[in-house]
Amino acid sequence: MSKIAVFPGTFDPVTIGHVDIVNRASELFDEIIIAIGVNTKKTTLFDLQVRKQWIQTAFANNPKVRIESYEGLTVDFCKKMGAKFLLRGLRNGTDFDYESHIAQLNKALWNDIETVFIMCDPAMSYVSSTLIRDLIIHKADYARYLPEGVTPV
Repeated sequence: MSKIAVFPGTFDPVTIGHVDIVNRASELFDEIIIAIGVNTKKTTLFDLQVRKQWIQTAFANNPKVRIESYEGLTVDFCKKMGAKFLLRGLRNGTDFDYESHIAQLNKALWNDIETVFIMCDPAMSYVSSTLIRDLIIHKADYARYLPEGVTPV
């Protein structure tokens, strides 16, 4: 049986931090599904198709990565995909506090799911999509935080 992990997020935009986590997790899993969550109540800066294309570009050399989009509960998407692992990156203790509650809820919803946390590279501990969106909106230097080929202009 394959070890399949789902790495959920909005990826608005995908960052070097996301790429680092997925590439490191590729050593642990047979397949990683990067799952772009679609929430009609959440406003994103970039269109879903653009975000998908950026992720495809960022992981063009990683054959273990598949890109999907989904609506609804992440744990339901995992069941549908046959994935028993959720992959989450952690930058700090605040991330852990938040993510551990979600992991416990997911476990209560489906006992077969396991959440795997990977600490980010310390050099990237401040990189987040939210901060990078701010840099993009205010026309500041953001390029070093995005994977090669991801150009939001």
